[in-house]
Amino acid sequence: MALGWVRGRQGSAARLYLGSRQAAARKGQAAAVTPRGLASRVCVPPHNPAPRLISPPHTPTLPHRQRLPSGRAMAAAAAAAGSGTTSGTTSGPSWGSGPGGGRGPVLTPATMNPAVRRVEYAVRGPIVTRALQLESDLRQVAALCLYPALLAEPSIPEDAKDRARRLLAACGGQSAGAYSASPGIELVRRDVARFLQRRDGVPAKPQDVFLSTGASDAIVSILKLLVSGSGASRTGVLIPIPQYPLYSAAIAELSAVQLNYYLDEERCWALDVAELRRALAEGRRRCCPRVLCVINPGNPTGQVQSRQCIEDVIKFAFEEKLFLMADEVYQDNVYAEGSAFHSFKKVLFEMGPPYSEVVELASFHSISKGFMGECGFRSGYVEVVNMDPEVQQQLAKLVSVRLCPPVPGQIVLDAVVDPPQPGDPSYELFITEKQEVLSALAHKARLTQEIFNKTPGIRCNPVQGAMYSFPRIELPPRALAAAEAQGQAPDMFFCMKLLEETGICVVPGSGFGQREGTFHFRMTILPPTEKLQVLLEKLSSFYAKFIKEYS
Repeated sequence: MALGWVRGRQGSAARLYLGSRQAAARKGQAAAVTPRGLASRVCVPPHNPAPRLISPPHTPTLPHRQRLPSGRAMAAAAAAAGSGTTSGTTSGPSWGSGPGGGRGPVLTPATMNPAVRRVEYAVRGPIVTRALQLESDLRQVAALCLYPALLAEPSIPEDAKDRARRLLAACGGQSAGAYSASPGIELVRRDVARFLQRRDGVPAKPQDVFLSTGASDAIVSILKLLVSGSGASRTGVLIPIPQYPLYSAAIAELSAVQLNYYLDEERCWALDVAELRRALAEGRRRCCPRVLCVINPGNPTGQVQSRQCIEDVIKFAFEEKLFLMADEVYQDNVYAEGSAFHSFKKVLFEMGPPYSEVVELASFHSISKGFMGECGFRSGYVEVVNMDPEVQQQLAKLVSVRLCPPVPGQIVLDAVVDPPQPGDPSYELFITEKQEVLSALAHKARLTQEIFNKTPGIRCNPVQGAMYSFPRIELPPRALAAAEAQGQAPDMFFCMKLLEETGICVVPGSGFGQREGTFHFRMTILPPTEKLQVLLEKLSSFYAKFIKEYS
């Protein structure tokens, strides 16, 4: 953690499984860089395609080394059983004659919601490692709130204790174990609004802020409000390609229509309004586009959109009557010279009427990224702008269904949006460690680009922001044929070979979407510099060997 009030220590970043092919296969698991975090443990049965959310189901009785059947095989078997296609039977479900007697399960792969089957998620799961983790005030404040007896501990700074007392007073029963209001603790919502006002120079109201279980939870809640209709009137959602897979997964789960617009790789993954118009026109032939999602800074592409680009997007949304969703969780991670983060809300209000009065906007932030990386606490927020008051009441009702976000996460969020200020006992240490973390990330972003671009066949755009590089790789025809023979996407084939032979796990670009005929992978820049350099060189060497083998 980086917001340190006590001298922290750097933890290891993305764990690298550097071992033999046999060791990688024996584990049956690999650390995979996640879209909403730094790494996750993803179950990858050896020699199987990319992990998918829908298959295989959890089967705790399987021996550790037994290969799991594919989701397709399981679905086919279940469908056959459920439809009575065995010899001597007629089609149709086989129900028992008595109450519960001999009947099959109600929920099977054949009877489950088909929208869930369409969900795909390139990488998933909880955080297994944190990059540049520094023990800090965030955890001190959380610890004090969870165990108030520590308030008597003299080694903990007084400003941390003051914050903990203030937060406990705002909790029900002065306990972090009590439910909070469904939109979040009122004190924390006020602090988030003050943070937004400092950031943008624009008034922010606590009642427009809804705390959430990470930004992902808030994104799905907003999409639930927006999706409606059927057939040609079904809601269409424009998302960038490459994209963070939460969007495609949520759109599939909600049975909305995914409308892809492609970022311009030749212009450092820039967002082009002409491409938005193409995607919108195509979408209107089959659905009712209502939503435009923008990820800035980008995941997985690492681009930072210019202020002019954001203004153009706002004008486009105004002209085409689209609801804007701005995923801004990497706003603290901007490295490239000449790049700067501009929030959609700030630009919207700088543009003035009619845009600032009409364009509907939901913007998202999280404690999982930036220089904090406190992913496991699961906390974030959404701020809504120009939302119809009645719809906003429905949003409040919707979030009440899940009772409230985790209170410890809300406490950590408060420490993030209200960090130590000049004059506080912890300020000097906090600002020093924050700058060290961001400076190290900027250096590693440059290092990644430089090493990859020295390798023939790999091309990497500058990592302007976020935490990932997304290099493009050339793959020879024999590699494409070998991938097809194994039923894998070509970049998945490459990434699996990389994992099996080196233990290095990267995420294939096909999991995020990419233009037809291009191949990429996503890799984090979070490992310590010396480890990152070894990883980059090892990966580049493997790529050269792979190309020679399949040429």
